Amino acid sequence: MESLHPRVRLLWAGRTAFSGLVLLALVAVVDRLFLSLPLPVAVAGWVALVALGAGHAVLAHRIWRFDLQDDALFLVRGVVTRTDTSVPYVRVQHVDTTRGPVERTAGLASVVVYTAGSRGADITIPGLRPERATELRERLRDLAGESEATDAV
Repeated sequence: MESLHPRVRLLWAGRTAFSGLVLLALVAVVDRLFLSLPLPVAVAGWVALVALGAGHAVLAHRIWRFDLQDDALFLVRGVVTRTDTSVPYVRVQHVDTTRGPVERTAGLASVVVYTAGSRGADITIPGLRPERATELRERLRDLAGESEATDAV
């Protein structure tokens, strides 16, 4: 089983910190317009949220695993609710690699696996080095093609 790049923890914790800042701004608006909230309470709430987010990021990284098995892509993820997913290669329609601005800054990429009968991206594998994401995309594409050829017989 392969794990994600450790830098993904920073992205996940940063996303929580940013969400906390948005909530802090909303608290400031409520404070100005409706009722008076002590600033130290709001800041303490933000600090607690960031600490929880960082802890969640560490645990999520420790749990997140994927494996290219003989007939399927297998994933294990989830902190509170553990999810084991098996995606048969024969169901894979196409595979993308994505690198948003934050991922590019962190030197990471994601692989998105689209499967038959779905409306959107079914599986996203985040936190990969760009080279590894490209390798994984190509390998999944080849495995999907091979399984399609053997399934058609």
